[in-house]
Amino acid sequence: MLVVNFKNYKHGKDVLELVRQIDIYCNKAVAAVPFIELKEVTANTNMPIYAQNIGFTDSGRGTGFVSPESIVYSGAAGSLLNHSENKTSMQNIKKIVERCREIGLKLIVCAGTLKEAEKIKRLNPYAIAFEDPKLIASGKSITSNKTASVKKFVEMLKDTKIIPLCGAGISTPDDVAEALSLGCKGVLVASAIANAQNPEKFLKEVAGMF
Repeated sequence: MLVVNFKNYKHGKDVLELVRQIDIYCNKAVAAVPFIELKEVTANTNMPIYAQNIGFTDSGRGTGFVSPESIVYSGAAGSLLNHSENKTSMQNIKKIVERCREIGLKLIVCAGTLKEAEKIKRLNPYAIAFEDPKLIASGKSITSNKTASVKKFVEMLKDTKIIPLCGAGISTPDDVAEALSLGCKGVLVASAIANAQNPEKFLKEVAGMF
């Protein structure tokens, strides 16, 4: 499972163009695109599309929040949650996980520490992405800089149905291969694809790994 977080690297037609490139080379990829692009992208690809964040609000209230219902209406299959650039409380994560389970929306919940991952594990989301915030966009992969922690994270989820992913600093195909060798079922990447001059090269090299 290759999860590509577009962040705000791409806008407008460039978002759909990159989604199509990803879909050509890697049929087990998920693209997390900006919310405003969701309906356009989901209408023009069969690839699983996720939102980058999600909020929990009472029906009809919550100015500016992106509700689970809005994401379902957009045609998206799921959402990221609790990324280090957009953290939320454990209480809020619990509410969102429960609501998304009710309406069939998949959640990849990010965890910055093993302690946080343990708490999220109890909520039983679809997937947990273990990311060290200090390594994000650093070019220093979590797989080589936090190897022991990644192994502990994978072991933590061993007897569950939660998909273990890792991210932060993953910028080469070797980093992806190392993540899979450590037991992760996929990776969460951003700039290595969404902000690359030649994303096709990276995609071609990792396509056969999934």
